[in-house]
Amino acid sequence: GGLTPAELEALLVDLYKPDYLVNPRIFIQVMNYRPYYLIGEVRGTGAFPFKAGMTYLTAIANAGGFTYRAKKDHVIVIRADDPEQREIELDVEEKVQPGDIIRVEERLF
Repeated sequence: GGLTPAELEALLVDLYKPDYLVNPRIFIQVMNYRPYYLIGEVRGTGAFPFKAGMTYLTAIANAGGFTYRAKKDHVIVIRADDPEQREIELDVEEKVQPGDIIRVEERLF
């Protein structure tokens, strides 16, 4: 828990190398990520499947795009791994993380 796939690979290679295998080759791939969630001024809200490398703009496009009242330059995000559940403002070109709660704000005019 708490390791990236590359870190887990290195850990397992170190564990198997001295006693069990001469030259272990281990590849870790994540099969299922937590979904991300969209709320606010988007055409479709709810849970959506996460894909590695996705930006917030791509995530919004997957939900049908912005409504006409949406602020389109940034999003408000709560990270799933943040125990304090702080809201952070991020540019729409930043990368989505699994479990993100993404809120698109309404513009005033």
